[in-house]
Amino acid sequence: MSTSQKYWVTTKEIVPENNRQILNDFLLSLKLANKAVVTITKYKWILEKFLSECSVSIEDLTPEHIRNWLYVISEGKKPKTIDLYLSALKSFTNFCLAEDYLNAPVIKSRWKPAIPESLPQYLNGEELARVKREAEDLPLRDRALILLLLSSGCRKTEASYLNIEDVQLKKRTAMVMGKGGNLRHIHLSEECALVLQDYLQTRNYCEGEPLFLNKFGGRLKSTGIYKVTTKLGKQAELSQTLYPHVCRHTFATTMLAKGADLSFIAEEMGHANVNTTRIYARIPTDDLIMKYENIMG
Repeated sequence: MSTSQKYWVTTKEIVPENNRQILNDFLLSLKLANKAVVTITKYKWILEKFLSECSVSIEDLTPEHIRNWLYVISEGKKPKTIDLYLSALKSFTNFCLAEDYLNAPVIKSRWKPAIPESLPQYLNGEELARVKREAEDLPLRDRALILLLLSSGCRKTEASYLNIEDVQLKKRTAMVMGKGGNLRHIHLSEECALVLQDYLQTRNYCEGEPLFLNKFGGRLKSTGIYKVTTKLGKQAELSQTLYPHVCRHTFATTMLAKGADLSFIAEEMGHANVNTTRIYARIPTDDLIMKYENIMG
């Protein structure tokens, strides 16, 4: 694999050479710790920007350097974006502390921005029906993909990395690699399994091939999945964008409305902590409102 293909390596000459080597050591540590590709890629971009714009060696880095850079870069940015910048810097400087490049912490906990909590976006029953109806006219690959996202709650990266051998259609299960390299089983609806079977029958495949292929015969990446879902959302005339994560949230709210407990939903979604799943319990879905009205009048 060439250096340009290594997402955990920076070759940007705008980053001073001495700092560049330390940054590459940090990025490699993230890869060895099985951090998500998207996390490593985002951190690399942020830290390349910081180290190129803050022209000081890491050994001489002070809280003032970081605070001043954050002040400039944060203008017009949302709190979540600022928090991502801060997380990347904190992770990197903690690495530098552990490796003795720094003698003292340079990130202050009070710098963390207040992030307003927002409820997850999901499809209500009528919107979900429209999406499924429109999906019936999609090519088999796209229809199978949509049904997989809606019936399993898997993340777009998990769907992208699926290989054919990871799926057991008879058992209607699949093995996905989640955050942190953790493996878990997901479950598929009967309709999803049938459409996947039809899709695979259109292909001459061998062991180790990706489950979903792009038009060039390679693995369908997260960006390709995003294009499939957002295009379908427009065809279904949704008022919101049908991001892949909306399918995941819809899976969770549908499960909750049908009586599944939070610990089961957390396990299905690959949440390490059930508290992450509790946010779905605060969403007043149509089904839950109807259940309340049936009970309370």
